[in-house]
Amino acid sequence: MTRIKCTLAYDGSNFYGFQIQPDKRTVAGELEQALKKIHKGESIRIQGSGRTDTGVHAEGQVIHFDSKLSLGADNWKKALNALLPDDIFIKAAEIVSEDFHARFNAKMKEYHYYVRTSPERDVFSRNYAYHVPEQLNLTKMQDACAYLKGTHDFTTFSSVKATVQGSRVRTLYTVTCEEHPNGFRFVFIGDGFLYNMVRILVSFLLDVGRGKWQPEETLELLAAKDRTRVGKTIGPEGLYLVRVVYE
Repeated sequence: MTRIKCTLAYDGSNFYGFQIQPDKRTVAGELEQALKKIHKGESIRIQGSGRTDTGVHAEGQVIHFDSKLSLGADNWKKALNALLPDDIFIKAAEIVSEDFHARFNAKMKEYHYYVRTSPERDVFSRNYAYHVPEQLNLTKMQDACAYLKGTHDFTTFSSVKATVQGSRVRTLYTVTCEEHPNGFRFVFIGDGFLYNMVRILVSFLLDVGRGKWQPEETLELLAAKDRTRVGKTIGPEGLYLVRVVYE
């Protein structure tokens, strides 16, 4: 048995997320369907580094699976890309040791979130950036980012639907907001992320940019451990899983 690790990109616009769901089109479902064809009807289960929700994109998602077939890494890449739909692409494949696990061996993840600021909506970017019609204060958003960096309990900034057991303490190594063509890009690099955490954090940072919160209030909100203190979970369209880091 050989274990294969793949790095892939996908456009999440037309998927009901990564994880397999009955009667829904998902990224994992398409991958397992392609693998079933390669294995002549045998079902092959994949393991991902983590789930992405409906509408969320990926530039560097990582999966692994086991196979009895003896294909080289390049041949795995070619075979899968020949069978996958146009909105999924295998960027790299490699043969790894049997103790590698796409989820449990992940040390860091990097997410980007794109916001488009303009008075009017752009129909061509609606699936790839979150639209904000008003102007935002970049300096205040950057100041708030500095408070979020480090090790904190992120209960206030995670969904009440989160199924995580135990601690909600996570470490964010990088939290930045920078100008990007037609808007802003938010970058988050951390050792782990709670359910909807990035989307709630960006929602809060946008409210800082609007003047609804002051940057220094970030620490008070973290300490409160109360999801009701901050605003809505914004849409998935601006969110991208960019990179998963392993030792």
